[in-house]
Amino acid sequence: MRICRRVIAVEGAGAWTRIRTDGVEVRVVFVTDDVVRLRAGFDGDFEEASYSLVTTAWEDRLDAVLGDERVRVEPMPVEVEDAGDVVRLRGRRLTVEVLRDPFVLRVLDVDGTVLHEDVAGLGWREDLNARRLHTHRFTPGDRFYGFGEKTGPLDKAGHLLTMSPSDAMGYDPDRTDSLYKHIPFFVRLGGESRVAVGYFYHGTYECEFDLGRSRSNYWPPHVTHRSDGGDIDLFVIAGPRIRDVVRRYTGLTGRPVMLPRAALGYLGSSMYYPELPAACDEAVLGFVDTARAYDMPIDGFQLSSGYTQQETEAGLKRCVFTWNHERFPDPAGFFAAMSERGITVSPNVKPGVLLVHPDVEEMRRAGLFIRRADADDPVVGTWWGGPGHFVDFTDPVARTEWARRLTAHVLEMGTASVWNDNCEYDSIVDLDARCSFDGRGGTVARLRTVMADLMCRVTHEAIRARGDDRRPFVVCRAGHAGIQRYAQTWSGDNATSWESLRGNIATMLGMSLSGVANNGSDIGGFHGPAPGPELFVRWVQHGVFQPRFSIHSVNVDNTVTEPWMYSAQTDRIRRAIDLRYALMPYLYSLMARAHRTGLPIVEPMCSAFQHDPVCDTEGVDFMLGDALLVANVVEPGAATRRVYLPAGEEFVDLWTRRPYPGGEVVELPVDLDSIPVFLRAGGIVPMAGGGADGADEQTLRLVCAPGCDGDFELYEDDGVSLEHERGVSLLTRIAMRTADDETILTFTGEGPFESPFTRVLLDVVATQRAPLWVSVDGDPLPHLLDRRAFERCERGWYYSQTRRSALVRYPRPRGDHRVALSFRPFDMIGM
Repeated sequence: MRICRRVIAVEGAGAWTRIRTDGVEVRVVFVTDDVVRLRAGFDGDFEEASYSLVTTAWEDRLDAVLGDERVRVEPMPVEVEDAGDVVRLRGRRLTVEVLRDPFVLRVLDVDGTVLHEDVAGLGWREDLNARRLHTHRFTPGDRFYGFGEKTGPLDKAGHLLTMSPSDAMGYDPDRTDSLYKHIPFFVRLGGESRVAVGYFYHGTYECEFDLGRSRSNYWPPHVTHRSDGGDIDLFVIAGPRIRDVVRRYTGLTGRPVMLPRAALGYLGSSMYYPELPAACDEAVLGFVDTARAYDMPIDGFQLSSGYTQQETEAGLKRCVFTWNHERFPDPAGFFAAMSERGITVSPNVKPGVLLVHPDVEEMRRAGLFIRRADADDPVVGTWWGGPGHFVDFTDPVARTEWARRLTAHVLEMGTASVWNDNCEYDSIVDLDARCSFDGRGGTVARLRTVMADLMCRVTHEAIRARGDDRRPFVVCRAGHAGIQRYAQTWSGDNATSWESLRGNIATMLGMSLSGVANNGSDIGGFHGPAPGPELFVRWVQHGVFQPRFSIHSVNVDNTVTEPWMYSAQTDRIRRAIDLRYALMPYLYSLMARAHRTGLPIVEPMCSAFQHDPVCDTEGVDFMLGDALLVANVVEPGAATRRVYLPAGEEFVDLWTRRPYPGGEVVELPVDLDSIPVFLRAGGIVPMAGGGADGADEQTLRLVCAPGCDGDFELYEDDGVSLEHERGVSLLTRIAMRTADDETILTFTGEGPFESPFTRVLLDVVATQRAPLWVSVDGDPLPHLLDRRAFERCERGWYYSQTRRSALVRYPRPRGDHRVALSFRPFDMIGM
């Protein structure tokens, strides 16, 4: 074993500080004012070769591989204060204290709060199996969030978690570990201090986190990270807010990709259609036409891998980059027909190649595959349908050849979207099998977790390389830290059950705090019998708030999960999907916010309301953006729904407009039509056409709750092309201020994009009284008392007694403008 017990010397080396211990050398660098890197060099060479980081303060061997994705910053200056027993390394906002004997590293923020402290004697170790361990203290009552994609409760305190991505079909939503992702990052929230700190263990080996599950009388409460190899390379990320940590973590590993608008629409899917013996193309087209016949909007179809099945010597097998022409006689024609219907098709592509694949010899000669540990032959592992080889995406030759084949056999058929699947590489048993590692050489044990990210990167670049200016839409089930840069993800092959409906919400929220804003779960459940009518309705009612909304199934009872599968529930399903599309301007703006800042689209209550400890463990209710608190009904036969509203806030029921104070539990009556949603005071929610107030597809509806000041950034572009990267977009900053019985909304636009919304309908919650007057840029609007006259007018306002809202309609100005609503009491009798 190697154990770092005491310090031998502390030496400066430029921006780095080298700490020589009796175990291994530890290096410290302040990457930014709020991020410090602590690295124990168990491998001895301190090699910099990261596929994960987009921000570095050092030269990296893979800089050329990541190209423009990577940004080099100057490390922060450090002042060294040697006080004998302790050496203090002072940055501008963080301080690292180096205790000499016993050796301990402690990180403090600008207020002197201890963010991180090693456990003396356990801090930095290597065990007899060459696994590397790091142990730090925590305080009982601290909360632990993130860890990528995990089952169980949102707060992982007291849990033992593994990071070993697996193809976990039909997993238990409360207990299965691991699932499909490898994201060794978490946020610790101090139960007493309410200060958040992030831990990013920059490594790719399988690892585990013991979050206080182990106990010993000889050590204080502690967290242990154990990795199967590599250095312990820890980025400590200061808060104090959870949001600050997430922003800074995605600054290191990349912001979420800006996907086309269709990625937020209803994505139809089922393994049933591509598995039919013939005419699968007509069946898929029929599915889309049926949805339209039911007046259900739909934007995409996730095409499962049945389209690749070929007759081989081993029977009917999935062979990547082939088309079954009995099922799809004219792939290009099929894509064209789907495009005419406004549908984005995402064909399923897998990185494994069966030994019976018709082109396997050609692929071997091209050098696509991971090699055996003891020979240059491709390694053979278990694959879907039999033994197969696996593409080595750490090899530049393989990446180039894969992009060529992807383009020729998939993209040239007419799509800018690809669904990368089964990318966990967990069926290669020999973990010593060899990968290129871009020329250095490495093992599957070290590199399998990054394959999904690299596969998605190759896919993303191949789509852009076609030059038709379409925005890439990549979907992937697996992923390492940074997968958000390339793909939308989902929580894999969940089981059909009420437990999955409930449990998958916390899984989604954990991903949201792990930098992966655009994620979701299969609506209705992927594996198992068909969902019953109540379960299916409730799952759709929840799913319309997920960033990814796809109903996808492989039912074991020969059924197909579709929105119209229960005739008596079809109207309810349609209304829920209509709500999703009405919220599209809000959702799209939140995706743009995530792309700019890394902030979640759906956010756990613990993050949105960090000041309120009651929210710490809430894993079902969540915030959609800053304005909407979603409290889905997830229990069978529910007649009421209890909802805790955070302290220090005010809310109104989005549907009834009944006001509620924060800090209380409210109990709502519910039936199968109920979708409990609360509008937070200060909230602004842009919505698209439709609705009972005469709004249409050219009308932008803004639902506003002026109980306190609020802001929102409405983002618009064409939703399809790369024009937004050239500045062709429109960002409208909406500020709502209330003072002296007046509510003022100011609109400030930036960018040349011409919005399709030519009219505005303000829906301003006003539960106490109606406005006295309303003006746009100082010009009074006519007050209409007849609802029918208001619905016909171009300019005017009306007070809805039913909604308890002031409805204001006017043509949308091209430039900035200001709307004022006066709620000043008017004493008509005493005048």
